[in-house]
Amino acid sequence: GWQFALAEFVGGVIMIVALALVLPRVIPGRDAEDARARLNSGQREADGHAHHGQPGDDLDGDDPGERRPLAERIRSRAGWSDAASYTISDLTMLRKELLIGFLVAGFATVLVPTGVWQSLFLTGHGFWSALENVALGPLLAILAFVCSIGNVPLAAALWVGGISFGGVISFVFADLITLPLLLIYRKYYGTRLTLRLLAVFWAVMSIAGLATEYLFAAVHLVPTGHPQTVAMEGVTWDYTTILNIIALAVFAVLYWLYRNRERFGGGTGYAHDLVCGMQVETAAAPAKAVHDGIQFFFLLRPLPGPFHHRPAPLHHGGEP
Repeated sequence: GWQFALAEFVGGVIMIVALALVLPRVIPGRDAEDARARLNSGQREADGHAHHGQPGDDLDGDDPGERRPLAERIRSRAGWSDAASYTISDLTMLRKELLIGFLVAGFATVLVPTGVWQSLFLTGHGFWSALENVALGPLLAILAFVCSIGNVPLAAALWVGGISFGGVISFVFADLITLPLLLIYRKYYGTRLTLRLLAVFWAVMSIAGLATEYLFAAVHLVPTGHPQTVAMEGVTWDYTTILNIIALAVFAVLYWLYRNRERFGGGTGYAHDLVCGMQVETAAAPAKAVHDGIQFFFLLRPLPGPFHHRPAPLHHGGEP
């Protein structure tokens, strides 16, 4: 429902403020500098490969493009088509997460007995029930392996299972600490710093979920009761149907702009990151590489390892 969508914005603000206050006190400046040095050493190693004719060598040394002013992009069809391309690229990147999320949510709803969920999520103990639910949400997110927006269908399944309103919010926020991402953090920042990040994120997400639940309860916006199923039993004409129609119309326009990007003069100064599939602005790309005379751009710094070790499979579809 719309209450959950609004709660994500409210809880997000709370979480950002809490992180700004807590992170500098939990992660000392020396640890942050060590992590930054580790990242920079990885970039220097990648650059060292480039000097020997490997991917990363900039053949001409020219700037791949310049950023156009925001006002100019807003007034042009090319700018809107580029924005639409960002949307389609993001959806393409997220399609696996969405599919996995719906599958996991379906299995969790059908295969896990209601009694199991009810035994996990305490009720009837006031503050302590709310605290247990918001603390348990991130733990379930870690075990779920589902990243990004793919955890939303699973959150709906947990809501059916009896988790509290704040527990849903903390669970959705916890897509930042799912197990695959924790392994990536460990690779970049080391075990000690990753454990600190995990503790901070867990605490802040739980606090944000708890605070959001109490704020919404104070103004009577917490949904009453839990549905028996995740999916609707039939099509009904309500605000959800209207919003779905509007969303489909907006998506149709975005897809049309994306398909006609070249006709509108879009695409200049943009490329696709072949590792994650997202669109990247070449003038602001954190990392780039050249292989067989074709330049590639990446959103991740240092350069992704798979490109250096296996450039051939990633070669197809590169932006010249």
